[in-house]
Amino acid sequence: MRPNILYLLSITLPIAFASCNNQNDFDATGTFEATEITIGAEANGKILDFHIEEGSTVNAGDSLGRIDCEQMLLQREMLQKQQAALIAGKPNVEKQVAALRGQIATAETELKRLKRMQAGGAATGKQVDDVEAQLSVLRSQLDATLQSLNASVSSLNNNVSAMELQIRQLDYSISKATISSPISGTVMVKYLNAGEMAAAGRPLMKVADLDHMYLRAYFTSEQLSDISLGDEVTVIADFGGDKQIEYPGTIVWIAQESEFTPKGIQTRGDRANLVYAIKIAVKNDGRLKVGLFGEVKLNSKRNDRH
Repeated sequence: MRPNILYLLSITLPIAFASCNNQNDFDATGTFEATEITIGAEANGKILDFHIEEGSTVNAGDSLGRIDCEQMLLQREMLQKQQAALIAGKPNVEKQVAALRGQIATAETELKRLKRMQAGGAATGKQVDDVEAQLSVLRSQLDATLQSLNASVSSLNNNVSAMELQIRQLDYSISKATISSPISGTVMVKYLNAGEMAAAGRPLMKVADLDHMYLRAYFTSEQLSDISLGDEVTVIADFGGDKQIEYPGTIVWIAQESEFTPKGIQTRGDRANLVYAIKIAVKNDGRLKVGLFGEVKLNSKRNDRH
């Protein structure tokens, strides 16, 4: 009998220990993700320079490459010269009417003189009437000339302003020929290389902010009462085997709608049918990777256990 008992113990004890070790000491599981942006070309043309590689670290706003924009530069130069020609050809209104103003001033002086003479009986009414008529014609000519010149100046100013807008549009388009990233991060994928043709909207690269990672985990409705935005939790990154590292995390997003439990995700409710996605912000020390498996322990629950 004794050998049989020892034999049974040798089988059941490892199973018992294995069952203890397999108990889920977590509240939920998920995978790590990062803010990823696919950056597309904003100009059409040949890529002249694109000096980044997959895995390169980039800073927001830094120039990473250049798309050929020579044609736009030539168009800009042509518009600037046309604009300069219009400005140079703009009439000087005061200079062009100076002669008329001088004639009017002379006629007005003559009219005053004749009226004084008429009062003394030295000039006739006809002489006064003639100068008044001449003055009226000169004033009409001045008004017509000013109206014509001002209309011409206004038209030229409008053309100059329109060209200025075209130049600004070209400047904007030329600026889009410079390849840059809107965020600081790591180049995950590079889709095109120098020498290839870029088209507006065509992806150039994918950049991810790996300094600030998120664990997307799934919790049951029963667990939601213990969870709030801003809660501090413990995140355990699973690197395989016995290699696990704990990180402090903060709940930054809770889904407003439930969904069916994604395949491969475990919850405390043993893969409940409906769960809620939650994002937990984690500061990356350089070891966390996108897609890495992780576990979550709610700190309040953890303290209750202790």
